[in-house]
Amino acid sequence: MVDVWLPYGKSDVCVRIPARNLLGSIEPKQVAGAEDVKAEIERALREPIGSKRLSEIAQPEHKVAIVVDDFTRSTPSHIMLPPVLAELNAAGVKDENVTVIFGCGTHRAVKPEEAARLVGEEVLNRVKTISHDCKAEDLVSVGKTKHGNNVRVNRVFAEADVKVLVGDVGFHYYAGYGGGRKSVMPAVSCKETISHNHAMLLDPNARTGALEGNPVHDDMTEAARLAKVDFILNVVTNGKGEIVKAFAGDLEQAFLEATKLVDDMYRVSVDRRADIVVVSSGGYPADINLYQAYKALDNALEVTKRGGTIIVVAECPEGHGNQVFYDWMTRMEDLKKVEREVKRHFELGGHKAYYLLKALKSHQIILVSSLPDYYANGVFKLKTARAVNDALREALKTGGSQARVWVMPQGNSTLPGVKSAENA
Repeated sequence: MVDVWLPYGKSDVCVRIPARNLLGSIEPKQVAGAEDVKAEIERALREPIGSKRLSEIAQPEHKVAIVVDDFTRSTPSHIMLPPVLAELNAAGVKDENVTVIFGCGTHRAVKPEEAARLVGEEVLNRVKTISHDCKAEDLVSVGKTKHGNNVRVNRVFAEADVKVLVGDVGFHYYAGYGGGRKSVMPAVSCKETISHNHAMLLDPNARTGALEGNPVHDDMTEAARLAKVDFILNVVTNGKGEIVKAFAGDLEQAFLEATKLVDDMYRVSVDRRADIVVVSSGGYPADINLYQAYKALDNALEVTKRGGTIIVVAECPEGHGNQVFYDWMTRMEDLKKVEREVKRHFELGGHKAYYLLKALKSHQIILVSSLPDYYANGVFKLKTARAVNDALREALKTGGSQARVWVMPQGNSTLPGVKSAENA
């Protein structure tokens, strides 16, 4: 037996796999975090890509809006913000003229205890913080994209003299990558703007790790340009959540440089697909709910044989995480019906129903979580197991004693691919 530990919520669980069945563990490249994280961020701010320094862009009288990620991401904003504030202070900007906006997109507002964890007590005590509300009545239109999307954004953000985006870059399953322009859309955009954009996920080019010809990415980038973003600070982190490198400067150029490092670290080639893939979303906050945890399942599909089994290990302490996702799964069991609904009347959250039903057509999926069976099985059509080893025994019964197994401990961030079609 081979013991493999998988992140689960804020702890880990152990899956025991017979050695004869185990193909191996698909994990990101082990890259050490920066020795001095503060110095690395300060270096990026001193050497911006395709842009002036932030301290040269900002003027003493300017109002500044800084968008940071919300509770669903593990971006180390608390480490990144103090050097950004130092740059602004060097330009003469006072802390009282800086507002940090939690880019909640369609998610709920950030709770006070989450705010302290996300940005740190020091920043909380220095500047104003607000959570974006995508349904607010006072959102501001900044223009229309070539895809016909009327871009309406947070008023505080729109009216700021200097707009800064702080985030991290990693894979995203229809925007190609997170980070950069995503801190405008969906982070601080209105519900209708986000829905218009996300409805384009049915396009075959809207997929993980793809930017060329990806309409979701193109629309997001144009929206961020219309919003007149001045500067970004993005980081790429390793599997331990440590900052490896920081990228600052122009909205597009700095972001694209970061995507190159993501590819180098997180794209993993394997020589075959497995009968069974055991995948963890990566623990908290990636598995805070089923809505977020789904990303791991999507990546695992790349290396699972058609008809194979995917075991998803995700605590989901906040349940399913999205009411529309829940509603679509209860109303529309047929994939074709969901596809028509996405095209005709897209609602954010419905896309997860589309992806999940599509995956269920070709794979058996077993969820190991704290989600009650009523939801996991009755609503989301997933098989369930109380423990990961129970799930594996069930999968081996289905797949047979010779079934081969891949394990993915960081499923939300790892993009595996099969080297050759002959070996797939």
